[in-house]
Amino acid sequence: MIPVILSGGSGTRLWPVSRKTHPKQFWPLASEASMLQETCKRLQGHDHADAPIMVCNTDHRFFVAHQLEELGIKNASIILEPMGRNTAPATAIAALHALRSGTIKDGNDPILLVLPADHVISDIPAFHRVLQQGEQLAEQGHLVTFGIVPRGAETGYGYIQSGSSVAGGTVDDPATAAMRIQRFVEKPDKATAESYIASGDYLWNSGMFMFRASRFLKELEKFAPDMLKAATEAYEKADRDMDFIRLDRDAFEQCPGDSIDYAVMEHTQDGVVVPLDAGWNDVGSWSALWEIGEKDDAGNVTMGDVLALESENCYLRSDGRLLATVGIDNLVVVDTPDVVMVAPLDQVQRVKELVGQLSSDQRHEIDVHARVHRPWGCYQGIDIDKRYQVKRISVSPGASLSLQMHHHRAEHWVVVNGTAKVTCGDKTFILSENESTFIPVGTKHRLENPGKIPLDIIEVQSGSYLGEDDIVRFEDVYGRET
Repeated sequence: MIPVILSGGSGTRLWPVSRKTHPKQFWPLASEASMLQETCKRLQGHDHADAPIMVCNTDHRFFVAHQLEELGIKNASIILEPMGRNTAPATAIAALHALRSGTIKDGNDPILLVLPADHVISDIPAFHRVLQQGEQLAEQGHLVTFGIVPRGAETGYGYIQSGSSVAGGTVDDPATAAMRIQRFVEKPDKATAESYIASGDYLWNSGMFMFRASRFLKELEKFAPDMLKAATEAYEKADRDMDFIRLDRDAFEQCPGDSIDYAVMEHTQDGVVVPLDAGWNDVGSWSALWEIGEKDDAGNVTMGDVLALESENCYLRSDGRLLATVGIDNLVVVDTPDVVMVAPLDQVQRVKELVGQLSSDQRHEIDVHARVHRPWGCYQGIDIDKRYQVKRISVSPGASLSLQMHHHRAEHWVVVNGTAKVTCGDKTFILSENESTFIPVGTKHRLENPGKIPLDIIEVQSGSYLGEDDIVRFEDVYGRET
């Protein structure tokens, strides 16, 4: 069984933490590990799980590689999408890779377990038991999805109507018996959701699937041939870029976008649903994080430096400075270095509307954080005006920035922690703590960390234009465009 972990979501309802350049799956929201890492970790202990296939956006490739490295996963395949096309094309390309790469032993047709990268499952043994049942069904030729046993009449989830029982699997518990899929239903209104729950025939749609790679491709060829053709061309023309498989942009751009549900599962005659009751949550909103979080005696979930006085049933998160509240109830307060977001717990679904308004206003806060992560480390803005800005730059041990130059700005660097190796023009030299240097406009330069501890510098930029697109790269160890 090969896990296929889809990591292309943007998580707009968890703004301002989740943003385009650093979405929710790469953040530690429900534990000390990121959601992507938790998705990988919950497969540990499952005897049949092989190395995963990761499918992610090109811009997020270094997040994925670094977080897998932290888990000690060294043989994963990382497939890069030049743009999002939903889950069906991503899964098709993963299936093609699983069948055509050298990762399959003895030429077998592998079973794929398709998982979103941003879900929470608390009962891992129950999850593994249901995976065993799904694996047996997939071996028999079924296309399996896992339906969540509903905990109430939720309007934020899609539903699956189940039909007659299906023989197969290894679990004797009738509560987890596989059933044929009658239909998929989009997110209902409250009254409709209540009628679904009352009938007992409906499960929440989890977005998790299991099937043989060839079976999915065969069904996709039958129901969405144009999608399969474009996905195949994008994969066949893909480039190997370091440890990444970079899909052909032109071919993938022509690929129709659709979900696995719409493209295949709603049409196939071999689809089945297996009930899953394992503490699942898709963490689609701040209220979901409040629900699954560890609460204090007043019902508050707090993260970071928080002081809550006479405050009850709140989700309070600070990513830096002290967050203090007095006399509030049922609120979400999220404080990042550049944004404070406040909303009632029962209206957090409207955060998506807020992001839409920010997008209309062309605000950069929907795309990037004040702290911006790069493959070599990160930087954070401290101060900015029309002709200058100040940043704190952190470079990981052994890492280096590209050899680059700027047309419109000069830079002053002051080392505040660690040791810097600096290239400036035709000179290379070492700077220690409390030492500084000046990079003139138009001069080739590079910053490296040759030491064993992080390198931190304060950078003061000055000039007529200070945008990040005023970077001309000449050499880059991370394969970014020069």
